[in-house]
Amino acid sequence: MAILPYLQRMELNTFLFLLVFLSFVFLLHKLRRGGGNGRLNSPPSPPKLPIIGNLHQLGKLPHRSLDALSKKYGPLMLLHFGQNKTLVVSSAEAAREIMKGHDIVFSNRPKMTAANIFLHGCADIAFSPYGEYWRQVRKICVLELLSLRRVQSFQFIRDEEVADLVDKIRDACVTGDSVNISDMLASISINIISRCALGQKSEGGKFGKLSRRMMEQFMGFSFGDTFPFLKWMDYLTGLVFELKSTLREVDAFLDQVIEEHRNLGNHEEEDDLSAKKDFVNILLQLEKNGTFDFQLSQEKIKAILLDMFVGGSDTTSTATEWLMAELMKNGNVMSKVQEEVRRVVGKKLKVEADDIEQMNYLKCIIKETLRLHPPAPLLVPRETSTSVELGGYYIPPKATVLVNALAIQTDPEVWDKPQEFWPERFENNPLDFKGQDFQFIPFGGGRRGCPGITFGMASAEVVIANLFYWFNWKLPDGEDLDMSEVYGLSVHKKIPLRLVPALYSP
Repeated sequence: MAILPYLQRMELNTFLFLLVFLSFVFLLHKLRRGGGNGRLNSPPSPPKLPIIGNLHQLGKLPHRSLDALSKKYGPLMLLHFGQNKTLVVSSAEAAREIMKGHDIVFSNRPKMTAANIFLHGCADIAFSPYGEYWRQVRKICVLELLSLRRVQSFQFIRDEEVADLVDKIRDACVTGDSVNISDMLASISINIISRCALGQKSEGGKFGKLSRRMMEQFMGFSFGDTFPFLKWMDYLTGLVFELKSTLREVDAFLDQVIEEHRNLGNHEEEDDLSAKKDFVNILLQLEKNGTFDFQLSQEKIKAILLDMFVGGSDTTSTATEWLMAELMKNGNVMSKVQEEVRRVVGKKLKVEADDIEQMNYLKCIIKETLRLHPPAPLLVPRETSTSVELGGYYIPPKATVLVNALAIQTDPEVWDKPQEFWPERFENNPLDFKGQDFQFIPFGGGRRGCPGITFGMASAEVVIANLFYWFNWKLPDGEDLDMSEVYGLSVHKKIPLRLVPALYSP
């Protein structure tokens, strides 16, 4: 998906040589395999180039490019990225059929070089192949790490981190300086998940920097992912070396954290939610108890922790960043939500969790942000385990499936004023993002839906409620609001959001 940055770093002559070489190898490969079965009714496809197929049509913002292509070729579209056949899904009806009607067939994951290296053979939840191991690991997440009671037990962490954030912004109010709210939101998200998962902060620390490097390398172009018979090229380009080098540093850090937890022995206590256990404590207790049908090894624990860290930080900060940006464009919405927040909280010195439950318009704003700016608009890729008929088309086994949540959530046949930021659409509306309403799937749905929705929403709600309660916001004088995007593991603002806060006195 990230071929352009890679190509930009290559010498032109080297690339031309590789293109000629790949053309020759691909032709031999095609002749050896023979032609396909032209009688099968495949989904419509845009014209493709030799060797690379439709890779050139991805552009710098694949979710936007694929949305534009789907408007021409239909909500089920078959693309060719190198050797990989990729089904792009851009309608709620097709998403429902995939995530509900044929959920098992579409519940596998394609093998990706970076995921396989970083996550110890995909021993995590997000990229683990569908099967018994995945079911057991997901059970750990749903019942032990991300249950409602567990998320509630971490409220003290969210409160402490929000208090630190509010203090930092108060200091800026005294001097009248603007603040980089994008950086602040990223830092608090990282600190919350790091304390919940590892028992320590990561802001400005080594692991925070390592995780960012890992997320960048996740998006690097892999020959093996696009041309499986050329996976040896990933060694020549240095990709495998870079991935393993980062993994060694990540592993060393996590090994140290796990060893410190083993020595403290907190995992040997009874599972008391008031004991302020972090994810490492919980996983070590499960390892000791032998609760599951597989050995919860150190490598598996590290893979699960990395899932929690990446999934719990980047998506949350991205969503809150876009929310703040949209409210700077829509002053009437900002005024309305501030009135609600301040009315509910009153003159208390703290925004409490019970207060947030009464903030219905705040929840509408979060929903509208997730609709218009899903953090990961192309949901984590799926892979068909067998051939299947979908929408009257034949879908082959081992096909990669990309569900374009952005295209679905801005479909004019489903949504009124689809490109407008209009939170009122969710007032007195039961539509939710839990994976059952397939026109609104920012976190996916079905068996492979995100298990961390409750955790992410708890963090986002308390941060946003405090920002609106304590401060009034405006853009720095003379600055325009740039809403350009950058594509990565999540789609964030290209230009960080800087705002001028003013302290509100209850």
